[in-house]
Amino acid sequence: MSLLLSTALGAALPMAAIGATPGAEDAKLQVLFTDSDEARLSRNPLSALARGDLRFADSIGMPFTDAHDAAECAASERDGKDLHAIRRAALNATDRIAYDVFDTNTKLDLIPCHDRDLLTSLAVRPINHFQGFHLNYAEMASGQGTAPFRTLADYENNLKRNRAFAGAIDRIIGRFRQGMALGIVDSKLTTRNMVEQLDLQIAKGVEGSIYAAPLAKMPDTIAPADQARIRDEQLALIRDGMIPALTRLRDFLRDDYLPAAREGVGLSAMKGGDKVYAYLIRRSTTLPLTAKDVHQIGLGEVARIRGEMEEAAKAAGFNGTLAELFTYMRTEKRFQPTSVEQLREGFGAIRARVEARIGEQFSTIPAAPLDIRPTPAFKEKTAAGGEYMRGTADGTRPGVFFYNGYDLPSRYLWESETLFLHEGEPGHHFQISLAQENANLPSFMRYGGNTAFVEGWALYAETLWKPLGLESDPWQRLGGLNDEMLRAMRLVVDSGIHAYGWDRDRSIQYMLDNSPEAVTDATAEVERYIAIPGQALAYKMGQLTISRLKAKAMAELGDRFDPREFHAQVLMTGALPLPVLEKKIDDWIAAKKG
Repeated sequence: MSLLLSTALGAALPMAAIGATPGAEDAKLQVLFTDSDEARLSRNPLSALARGDLRFADSIGMPFTDAHDAAECAASERDGKDLHAIRRAALNATDRIAYDVFDTNTKLDLIPCHDRDLLTSLAVRPINHFQGFHLNYAEMASGQGTAPFRTLADYENNLKRNRAFAGAIDRIIGRFRQGMALGIVDSKLTTRNMVEQLDLQIAKGVEGSIYAAPLAKMPDTIAPADQARIRDEQLALIRDGMIPALTRLRDFLRDDYLPAAREGVGLSAMKGGDKVYAYLIRRSTTLPLTAKDVHQIGLGEVARIRGEMEEAAKAAGFNGTLAELFTYMRTEKRFQPTSVEQLREGFGAIRARVEARIGEQFSTIPAAPLDIRPTPAFKEKTAAGGEYMRGTADGTRPGVFFYNGYDLPSRYLWESETLFLHEGEPGHHFQISLAQENANLPSFMRYGGNTAFVEGWALYAETLWKPLGLESDPWQRLGGLNDEMLRAMRLVVDSGIHAYGWDRDRSIQYMLDNSPEAVTDATAEVERYIAIPGQALAYKMGQLTISRLKAKAMAELGDRFDPREFHAQVLMTGALPLPVLEKKIDDWIAAKKG
């Protein structure tokens, strides 16, 4: 990325200017944050690795164990107690924000800790076809993920992690068996999808395994004898440990778990599912919403966006009904890319246009580079149309915007601009990079966050199409509206599935009736909501909150409103729970008004 850091990160911290000199309580708070973060990283070494912290890079920890869960709960209890021993009123303004974020996060973490049934229901479904160890670890260890492969030590650490792989897989099987005994099981649909994913990994064999990929490009700085040794050890691990473990998991899911899995796709069909869904709504949105609240908000947004689509269709010269418009957008050949290379070049051109105008909206630009790559083949069938992988704070690993080239006729060109705004600039790449590059923030705010803010910001970033000079083509505007419609439909469909008993086919049809989404995309979306309930609610609820706060600031500040200052207020203290963000913006407005 050609953009440079345009202002000092410290200077861009808007609240710091009105905070007092750090005092005794501020110092206590920073010690708590540091100690808590260090302890969390030691318990979760793969999280440290994702940051670029290699101190624990030879370990995967002990995930999928009761001891790990108990340690996480004990840490949250301790963190909450230590936090409440600090006098919030004595903190400076910036630290009061940090206090509120830490308090909110800790309370959310403790909800399942205080409810054994809820904690168990979450634990006994340890992976699914959208996210889980079998996918995340594969990507990390592929040479294209978060684990570095630059030195001999990196390859040695990879071998040590891989030796622990089979044990983690067997613990996953144990968790699933525990759920079977309790009658708390996932859906047959999700189980079949996991079996298919595992089939694909196993079928690659030893040499073709994604875990062997780093062997193909070992750096010359590693001595030939060491290269030969590492290659032999890694291939032996894949042959004798990793593929057999994946095979055990596949066979168990196919032969034992699938017959016991539930037919109903929603949590309402699972024992204790209503309680689980209520928690996941709160966890994903950070707001006190019920399933009914979410459903009604979604229906209202779908109706509003349909009206805007009708106006945009007229601007494009299309005179048919919305149903006819959706069919046209799905089937018109000129909207369908002919190659993955065409997608890559198109996204590169969009980036150049965005970067030419980005300084009009943002005072601080990430230093981290942004790569644009196709989604890895091993996950493209069930992956989203675009995804973002964070880089490292020091820039040694770039942020990556992955675009999905699977089933090219369903990857419509009219969605390219809005997809780049969301996943790349100024969406995920800006929000995540600016937070972790800001050394003035405590680590939990630099590297942590919540889905409502992270995804809400990315969806809000799509609304900046006009000041950034995009969507001048009315079909791209319709693409932008379609992406907003997707997030509105998520409120309806996710709650429909998990609270109102909607099945897969009804959910897919609702999406096709209200958008030009391809059947492939609509199917992947619905199966995603089935696999990870509640997560998809965060996008629209976060965007609605940020957009509402912006409208409020514009109305109250008038000519004193500067979008660059507003965006700094939103971004430069990390991913805030939405109530904390609202208070921060209200305080900023009041300070600006004097």
